[in-house]
Amino acid sequence: KMNNYSVVNLLDTYSIKRLFDIFENESKEVRLVGGCIRDALLGKETKDIDVAAKVQPDEIIRILDKHKIQYENFAYKYGSIIAIIEDQKFQITTLREDINQRGRHTNIIFTDDWKKDAERRDFTINAMYLSSEGTIKDYFNGRRDIAESKLQFIGNIDERIQEDYLRIFRYYRFLGKYEKPQLIDGYEETLKKYCQESYSYLSNDLIRQEILKIFNTSFPLNSFFSNINNKEKRYWIELTKNHFTKTQYDLGLNKCLNKIDLLVN
Repeated sequence: KMNNYSVVNLLDTYSIKRLFDIFENESKEVRLVGGCIRDALLGKETKDIDVAAKVQPDEIIRILDKHKIQYENFAYKYGSIIAIIEDQKFQITTLREDINQRGRHTNIIFTDDWKKDAERRDFTINAMYLSSEGTIKDYFNGRRDIAESKLQFIGNIDERIQEDYLRIFRYYRFLGKYEKPQLIDGYEETLKKYCQESYSYLSNDLIRQEILKIFNTSFPLNSFFSNINNKEKRYWIELTKNHFTKTQYDLGLNKCLNKIDLLVN
């Protein structure tokens, strides 16, 4: 069930209109990107608003200064500036390509090409762009995948996981966005293959935060169970529990994985 109603709602938000106005007055092209569009199409409201900009970071800062918009620039080296308009945070990121990405680290080059920016993103449903007029640019059929309750990696799944092992946990989290996810052949085996390796690249804290986000999805049981009817737990849970136990990460065991057990029983 597609819900375009909330795409209209999104564009009708005062802070979003203001953001578009500021950049369009400077003849600069910006589009909303990622989760806010995905969630709008699923009929949900989003707290996090990401913006892709065909504008260099220094220029973004100049424009925000000129319009007296408060901002934070701690992710400046990745081309990201966080602007604050009406208490709403916008992460504005210059269009970029990720080069030599490994584990979680990447080198970047800026680009003017929207499609290249889309290619670096993890899943098709997270790679849609929305203009101020309401046009959705969808280079990898994300809308179709939302309509079919599918979660597809962009490009080769092995390569995409090795670039950023957090994508394993993100994959399981996003399954919780769908009431009845349609799983893609071969994905489960591939994710299992890399799960153990992921702990060498990801901090316990990062994994814990990603798991906690699952509890806020609409259908968290899909993230935890490969078969909800017989309560068959997904492979990653046992592995993560063993890893947290081995590394004596009590916070992860007591404030995170135990929540799954409560949900199960």
